[in-house]
Amino acid sequence: MKKLTLLALFLCFGLSAFAQVEIGLMVSPTISGNRFVAEDKYNFEKENNNLRLGVGVIADYFFAQNYAFSSGLVYRSKGSEISYNYTRENTDGSTTILNEKDDISIQYIQLPVTLKLFTNEIAPSTTLYFQVGGSLNTKVAAKVNDKKVIDGDKTSKRFNIFETDVLIGGGTEFQFGESTKLFVGLTYHRGLTDIDNKYYSDKFGDKNIAVKNNGVSVDFGVKF
Repeated sequence: MKKLTLLALFLCFGLSAFAQVEIGLMVSPTISGNRFVAEDKYNFEKENNNLRLGVGVIADYFFAQNYAFSSGLVYRSKGSEISYNYTRENTDGSTTILNEKDDISIQYIQLPVTLKLFTNEIAPSTTLYFQVGGSLNTKVAAKVNDKKVIDGDKTSKRFNIFETDVLIGGGTEFQFGESTKLFVGLTYHRGLTDIDNKYYSDKFGDKNIAVKNNGVSVDFGVKF
């Protein structure tokens, strides 16, 4: 028992001596869009990409010299303006095909779970990094056409509470002084799960409709 305890203490001290945690602040403007899984007859289209913002705290835990587990908490906005064809039944029994537009804006608290790989210095105090992983996102607010309530219903109810996406990116870090680092990077966010909480599925009577988030962010920040 004593030997096991000593071995455990040795491993803990050894890992603690090597492990290094860098905590930082990040600003992340994002070009956000949407993609769709739906039949062509609904004519779902992305009208344009919207500029959204992300801000938060990040933490890089180095478990080897050039490898880090990266996480944090980021407040991030997603969504874009979309259009689709909707068939309305009139009181006289006829139907009218309408082209409707929804400007979607959803705010999430994002928990990234990624691996960062760093190069050795490519120039004095300058390294490159590559990042891959995913994130778990929780909806905190939403608007459609800049409204929180439409026809007496909260627009946030149109969207699922949770979302997951995959993150792929890279960037450059610059060392300033002994412990301060500035970084700039580019990250692709690809939504994996449907954000539609049956709103569009019920509207068209088609359970196979899905709406997913996409985005590309430019990440600026400082780590300590």
